Amino acid sequence: MISKRYKIADKVVEINSIHDKVHIYCADYRTNEKADYSVATTQADIDYEREKSAHEDEVEGRPVRYYSDEYLEELAVYRKMAEKMTDYNTILFHGSVIAVDGHGYLFTAKSGTGKSTHTRLWREYFGDKAVMVNDDKPMIHIGETVTVYGTPYNGKHNLGTNISVPLKAICILTRSEDNHIEPITKAQAYTMLLQQVYRSSDRQKMQKILMLVDSLSEKTALYRLGCNMDIEAAKIAYEGMK
Repeated sequence: MISKRYKIADKVVEINSIHDKVHIYCADYRTNEKADYSVATTQADIDYEREKSAHEDEVEGRPVRYYSDEYLEELAVYRKMAEKMTDYNTILFHGSVIAVDGHGYLFTAKSGTGKSTHTRLWREYFGDKAVMVNDDKPMIHIGETVTVYGTPYNGKHNLGTNISVPLKAICILTRSEDNHIEPITKAQAYTMLLQQVYRSSDRQKMQKILMLVDSLSEKTALYRLGCNMDIEAAKIAYEGMK
């Protein structure tokens, strides 16, 4: 086993892996601090990720994709981390987070809607004022306040930073010919929030995750944005949420 420690979402995890690739992937988060918890992978974990991926491809009606053991182990490690981080009131969320003036804005939607495209418009509009926190799988800590963290798992474009910022708003993206934004209620956002959070198969863990999602939706401003590909979408989104 290969064992190294990383500080992710303010907790130190000791990763014990079969392959080295996960450690290369997490290198920017390396630390020598004492571990808060540890995760270890086996070949069975890798096989589970392969079967899960193949099942998802079949459900979506697309050819089953092949992934290396090294890549699948990265997924297995993050799944184990997501399970453990619920003990620290922290959840894994699928979305793209960008920070402006030290506050984070999280955009989420069904796959293919354009989360990454929209945050690219923010970077074009704000320039150096905008910092990508994470473009795919950030972690969110829900305490007295809500904080969003960059993680090594930052999407195919590798857009992210090892930082944390207070989460100012969550915005659900929809495609539209014109750009418009509106505040929405917890009830209106809840289905999407549940779809986008990591969901555990362990009953007790899932109960904790549901509690954290409830708290997240009560402590964070929620919006729905109808947007197109014009840079005006970034301006309207920011002005609607700031």
